[in-house]
Amino acid sequence: MEYVVLKNSDLRVSRFCMGGCPMGGYGWGNVQEQELIDAVHTALDNGVNFFDTAETYGLGQSEITLGKALGYRRKDVIISDKFGVHAKAGQSTYYDNSRDYIIEACEGSLKRLNTDYIDVYTVHYRDGKTPLADVVDTLEYLKKQGKIRYFALSNIGKEDERELRELKGKFVSFQDEYSLACRKNEKTMIELSENYSLTPLTWGSLGQGILTGKYNLENANFGADDRRSRDIYVNFHGDKFKKNLEIVEVMRDIAASHNTSISSVAIRFILDNLKESVVLAGVKRPEQLLGNIEAFGWNLTEKELKILNEVSK
Repeated sequence: MEYVVLKNSDLRVSRFCMGGCPMGGYGWGNVQEQELIDAVHTALDNGVNFFDTAETYGLGQSEITLGKALGYRRKDVIISDKFGVHAKAGQSTYYDNSRDYIIEACEGSLKRLNTDYIDVYTVHYRDGKTPLADVVDTLEYLKKQGKIRYFALSNIGKEDERELRELKGKFVSFQDEYSLACRKNEKTMIELSENYSLTPLTWGSLGQGILTGKYNLENANFGADDRRSRDIYVNFHGDKFKKNLEIVEVMRDIAASHNTSISSVAIRFILDNLKESVVLAGVKRPEQLLGNIEAFGWNLTEKELKILNEVSK
């Protein structure tokens, strides 16, 4: 396993972070709690010490499952949890960064995770009205109470730079979508990382699964209980799907030359292409976790990086 210290912190985290969205049990097809728990234990046994979740994943179920899986080993890991999506069963979902909501959300997450503190508390989405400075004031309040250790951002862009400039050094990391199937955020991620001292965390690192090599034109048929059946998940639809399959064929050859999994090539590309980054990937079963961490202990050659850069433009 490789590790990196999150900027502006003393947190040494694995460069693979197990994503908790599938732990929510919603929109990812067949998900079994025991397999999720076994996957967490497999991650721990293989040097992964970084886990990401959010209160909105399964309306809190992801946090409950993660807390149950970690048990007494909670003290050995770094938990990133996210707030900002106000969601309750039977009610409309909306973004909320208000002080009252953040404090309430934090209390709920702590209870569901069965922990006294959250290592990295992350703004999942901006609500479009609460100034970032006010959000920081609330997070500093929670930090003084010992309920969170550090805080971070997710899904930010160039439009957030003005506020970030005034708050440089406050945040430790930021999350955004990035993979061989989605490189539209690459330039912004590099600039934000370098200009504002933020460790980049990539979500969608496996393109919602298309970069694992498991799917083709014949078998990418998802049921109504799988979010990838919806057109908004572009990686599995239309011309984008066909382009992704071209990328996968190139990855397949590279994987064979390194005697590794196709998913590990997707992860290694991010690790080699985005300096000091951490790869986030959702995991449902132990074997998926093991395939992903095959990305460590080797590097792509300059020629392989060039080929992957070209095919994924």
